[in-house]
Amino acid sequence: MRNKKKLTILYISFDVVAAIVTWGCFFIFRKYNVDHSVFTNFQSAILNDYKFYVGMAASPLYWVFLHAISGAYNRVLQKSRLKEIGTTLLITFIGTLIFFFAFILDDAINDYNDYLLYYVVLFSLQFLLSYLPKVCITTSTINKIRSGAISFNTLIIGSGPLALNSYQNFTSHSPVTGNSIIGYIVVGNDEEDLLTGELPCLGTLDDLLKVVKEQDVSELIIALQNGSRKYVETIITTIMDLEINLKIIPQMQDYLMGTVKVSSILHEPLISISPDALPDWQKHVKRFCDLFFSAIAVILLLPVYVLLAIVVKASSKGPIFYKQERIGYKGKPFQIIKFRSMIQNAEAGSPQLSSTNDPRITRFGKFMRKTRLDETPQFINVLKGDMSLVGPRPERQFYIDQIVKRAPHYRLLFRIRPGITSWGQVKYGYAENVDEMVERLKWDILYIENMSLPMDIKILIYTVLIVLKRAGK
Repeated sequence: MRNKKKLTILYISFDVVAAIVTWGCFFIFRKYNVDHSVFTNFQSAILNDYKFYVGMAASPLYWVFLHAISGAYNRVLQKSRLKEIGTTLLITFIGTLIFFFAFILDDAINDYNDYLLYYVVLFSLQFLLSYLPKVCITTSTINKIRSGAISFNTLIIGSGPLALNSYQNFTSHSPVTGNSIIGYIVVGNDEEDLLTGELPCLGTLDDLLKVVKEQDVSELIIALQNGSRKYVETIITTIMDLEINLKIIPQMQDYLMGTVKVSSILHEPLISISPDALPDWQKHVKRFCDLFFSAIAVILLLPVYVLLAIVVKASSKGPIFYKQERIGYKGKPFQIIKFRSMIQNAEAGSPQLSSTNDPRITRFGKFMRKTRLDETPQFINVLKGDMSLVGPRPERQFYIDQIVKRAPHYRLLFRIRPGITSWGQVKYGYAENVDEMVERLKWDILYIENMSLPMDIKILIYTVLIVLKRAGK
């Protein structure tokens, strides 16, 4: 943990220095290109120009922000030099383009051909000064890992032939991977225990979460034979809230299906399971879009909110809004907000799901449900951070407990924020029973595995079409 914090601070510090030096050199170059006597009059031309100091202060904040949203400061102990050069090139290209159009195009330049020269100079300076320290730090970290100075507490899940072979490969591997195997977990009764005497047994699958936390485990290696792979789902859902690397030892069918991807030709090939449904930059873009479009929606819908509030209040007794506890991101409860579409105290006693001809739904409530107008106050939930525009619909704990008994992988939905609309919602609408919830689950799991910004746009378009056609269930 200490190594991680030190490296993160080091990366940020060098990015700050790179931004300051780049701006200083670029500012002087621009001045010199216009007036060659700038060095003879350096005090007034450079040091007395307030733009020089504004850039010195703003440029580091700008570039550190861009690198942060790209994920440059995440997983600093597992960086790849090849991947880093591509990421730095992309961020520098986009960042320079934005910076150039925002601040440089208003310069009083006599020859517009100089714009291209300015862009190339700014891009080259920023890329070289930011990438060179990065590659040096990353190379130093890799060397420390290979020498054993930095290691990651690693837990093997499994005890059969595949687990034994994996352990032997890791301990005899050259170059060193940095994995410090601290023990293994026994899974079920399907495999014989071949690791006894080689490693300490730290418990069974029921003890996994406790062992990971107590032993500060950084990486899990799933080494299970085909018959035991049914436990992978349980393993993933158990540690999904933790920042931990999860890898599976591949077998022949994995090679044939093309699921084995490697980043190093010298290390053991493994299937990496990422806990992140989206790349870092897409997560930030998605959240920005959630906030931006929800704020616009709330403003534009204010007259509609007023009208709906009047009709809801006039059509039946009870409050205008209906709040209900739902389970959201990382299993945390929150209060979802809706316009009330049922009679007052419709759910007195145990929770009940609504159906198509539910007598508890008011006449106006049926209209709101068809058009999804009852869901529109949830834009406020999005602004609060409880929800997203697109994501699996949140459920109550009462029904989650029933779903999990039949489909334990439901807990995978807690990896992302729930949404106002979802792929499952587009396909099914309101679920009328637990069977439909389980059936709808496959579409929500499919969404998580294929999650992307274009996918969100498609789901939003289909949702709008359903609202316009009043085809909602």
